[in-house]
Amino acid sequence: MALDIAVLTGKNGETISMDEPGTIAVYQRRQGKWDVLRETEFALDRRSGLGELRRQMAQILDFLGECKIFVALSVTGLPYFELEKAHCRVWEFEGKPENFLDYVLHREEEEQHMKEESRAGAEIPAPVETSNGCYRISLTEIQARNSGFTSKQVLLPFLRKAAFYSLEVICSHVPPWLEAETLNGNLASQVERISRDEIRVIITKKLCGQC
Repeated sequence: MALDIAVLTGKNGETISMDEPGTIAVYQRRQGKWDVLRETEFALDRRSGLGELRRQMAQILDFLGECKIFVALSVTGLPYFELEKAHCRVWEFEGKPENFLDYVLHREEEEQHMKEESRAGAEIPAPVETSNGCYRISLTEIQARNSGFTSKQVLLPFLRKAAFYSLEVICSHVPPWLEAETLNGNLASQVERISRDEIRVIITKKLCGQC
């Protein structure tokens, strides 16, 4: 199945950040070249409050439809969270679409292939219980093994179904989806930098005590 790629560009045809007005075009590779399937004008009004910003992002997601790859110069804050919640994979590139579309397509197809192989040959890593009700997992180690599993695949089933007091997660950065999950659910988190390249996130149930 063809992979569509959405790109946010400015008047000069180069990628811009989501803080700037521009055009979102959805591309698809057909017979060796990239065609624009559809496009729309884009402008987020960050001064209008979170509710209005979410409504604007909902319109963008509706426009993207089945397209789950989004490219811009910079994507941060709530727009990133909303794209992540909609299972869009976000890329940040500088320049014109023709200079990176083939690369993004290749990497996306490669990642899909790796995930399929990983799922067929290995079980999803799970947190390890270190003491009664307390668990630990290192996303850094999992990613270093090139397992093909995403942080969401590893953590989300545990967070939503497991009975636990606390979960210690070692990672290079807090995944945006995890930050949104703790804000919207019954979870609390504490973040501590333990080295230049790693942080420790302690996740607890809001109704449970610390261990």
